[in-house]
Amino acid sequence: MDALSWDGTLTSRDFLVSARAFAEKWKEFNSAFPPWTWVPCPPKKPPCHLSQLLQQGYLSLEKICLPGSSKKGHVASQEDVNEISLTEGEEEFEPVDNATLVETNNSLQVCYYDFHIVYSDSYRVPVLYFRGYYIDGQPLALDEIEKDLPECSAKVLLESKWTFITQEEHPYLNRPWYKLHPCGTSEWMKLLFLSDDSRAKNGVAVEQYLVSWLSVVGQVVGIRIPFEMLNNPKSCN
Repeated sequence: MDALSWDGTLTSRDFLVSARAFAEKWKEFNSAFPPWTWVPCPPKKPPCHLSQLLQQGYLSLEKICLPGSSKKGHVASQEDVNEISLTEGEEEFEPVDNATLVETNNSLQVCYYDFHIVYSDSYRVPVLYFRGYYIDGQPLALDEIEKDLPECSAKVLLESKWTFITQEEHPYLNRPWYKLHPCGTSEWMKLLFLSDDSRAKNGVAVEQYLVSWLSVVGQVVGIRIPFEMLNNPKSCN
């Protein structure tokens, strides 16, 4: 796609292509850590073609423990924690702490997070859905989640809570999840691609879309991706 005429959105098929490429790259550069996996789902409405049926689903990364998410004074030991080395995404954004995976089974106050990347038919962009919960499954309220977010995110929440993070029914699971509102995503994704001379000159690589998108969006919740993923634009089929 030509970057100058591109509007910053994806088709559902493009999302599937980008999701597969992203999952493969994550696995390649983060082989020691949990993978993002594609979860196929029944279509939300009857598909017109078989190809549409195959495109239904979302990316999932689950049971992640964010920095500071151990409640009531609990601090996971070094042996309990494997740190996910997630490098800085874009230079203009404030760096945040790395996400961590907690593997201990005896830390009752540890809070876990599930992250899903879902395609929005309305906005035609990916949307990050997430939920937080204690080890016994009890969900976290938004004010508890705020304590686990990077400081820069917490500041934005105070200024614009319900336009920044909203709660609504998960498109496939039919349960309430929080999401980062996608309003404006297509505009800043277009600017992100145009700001890179090589991308603007060579066109928009669909396979690189989710990598670039999460390099920005992931920082809001304390997830950063390896720099190598941003600098490895080859297609993954």
